[in-house]
Amino acid sequence: MTGFTVALVLVVAAAGLLRWRRPAWYWLTFGVTLATLRVLVRYASVMDACGLTVPPSRWRLALARVTNRPMPASRPPRILRFRPTRTGLVLRLGLRPGQDAFDVAAASDRLRHSFSMYGVTSREVRSGVVEVRMTGYDVLKRVQMPAKVDSRPMRVPVALREDGSVHYRDYRAVPHALTLGATESGKSVYQRNLVAGLAPMDVALVGIDCKQGVELFPLARRFSALADNPDIAAELLDALVSRMEGIYQLIRAEQRITAAVPDAEIAADIWDLPDHLRPVPVVVLVDEVAELALFASKEEEKRRDRIITALVRLAQLGRAAGIYLEICGQRFGSELGKGITMLRAQLTGRTAHRVNDETSANMAFGDISPDAVLAAIQIPAELRGLAVAGDSTGGWHRIRAPHTSLRQAVNTCNRHADRTPNLPELAPFRPELTAPAATAVPLSKTAPATA
Repeated sequence: MTGFTVALVLVVAAAGLLRWRRPAWYWLTFGVTLATLRVLVRYASVMDACGLTVPPSRWRLALARVTNRPMPASRPPRILRFRPTRTGLVLRLGLRPGQDAFDVAAASDRLRHSFSMYGVTSREVRSGVVEVRMTGYDVLKRVQMPAKVDSRPMRVPVALREDGSVHYRDYRAVPHALTLGATESGKSVYQRNLVAGLAPMDVALVGIDCKQGVELFPLARRFSALADNPDIAAELLDALVSRMEGIYQLIRAEQRITAAVPDAEIAADIWDLPDHLRPVPVVVLVDEVAELALFASKEEEKRRDRIITALVRLAQLGRAAGIYLEICGQRFGSELGKGITMLRAQLTGRTAHRVNDETSANMAFGDISPDAVLAAIQIPAELRGLAVAGDSTGGWHRIRAPHTSLRQAVNTCNRHADRTPNLPELAPFRPELTAPAATAVPLSKTAPATA
């Protein structure tokens, strides 16, 4: 008995230590079993306490009266599927007549406390079926992407959601996106993950970095074109508009609109073209978009209007031509001048890291989801990389990208440098990869003169 007691104490101590230091390991060893038993045993009583049951039907009540049996109890939603995962549990529930998916979403916080889970989220799969995802620990505290992800062309896994699922940046579903975040909020790490995920794909990367290229130029071996100031950016965007117009001419020539051609084979964008004719898609990354919209003179104002007009045209017309926009900045609102709100209306994907004021959060989510605005302004400063991602449907998620150093992103881009396409329209903007000769820089203003 003494040996059993010592072994039990050691197991309990090991479980407590794992839960404190390695919550993911604790979940895989002890937590998933305990949580499964807790959910299955408490399910009926918890659903009744949370108001997620319906009274018995009339025919069941009549049958109980006729047979002189006790009145049947209220019925909770049916468990159609129960699946443990590496981060929690997934329940697929069949709703009873009279129940709604909103009822489950409204009770998610009560379900979290009742089942002693870290988080509970729900989504409607189809009519009458709701999927409830429960997380056993804080998956965003130490992000670990799963070993296997569902990677497809133009679909990049960039972050982890709070329910343990992977957050993808799917360019074919959401062509253009806006990413906001204050200084030191993790916006640059999110951008590095995006570039590192796109590097192995057959895609051309175009960068506009008006901070003298400090963010994107280290990744230059994988970029087909780069601009480090507004003047070059204006010319680069004009070249992209010209490329877009040329691609539309190609699509027109290959539409094959005849009576003998099935509807599915009629080309309307580059993805309908044959592989040997399909132009390479282009992803345009704009870092600190406010630098492109600011001006201090009449000449700079003309340049600014030229840049914003080109961006709006690419946002409105670029999807079918395979040109996708990633706009990043600290602020993005009407104070940047005319055309900005028109551009923002075309950016379907929205991601907001920690912001300094509520107005900045409204720039990202005010027109699609007020709840996302509240979530964005509650991001603490110490959790760099934590963000809120939403889209035009009003749905949103808390996400966090895994930490990727600049060295790791550079190594990934260098490893896939052979995939960088040479686009004739963008050839003048191809970054020079030869390193300039090193020059001695004095460390103080009064450096001694050399003889």
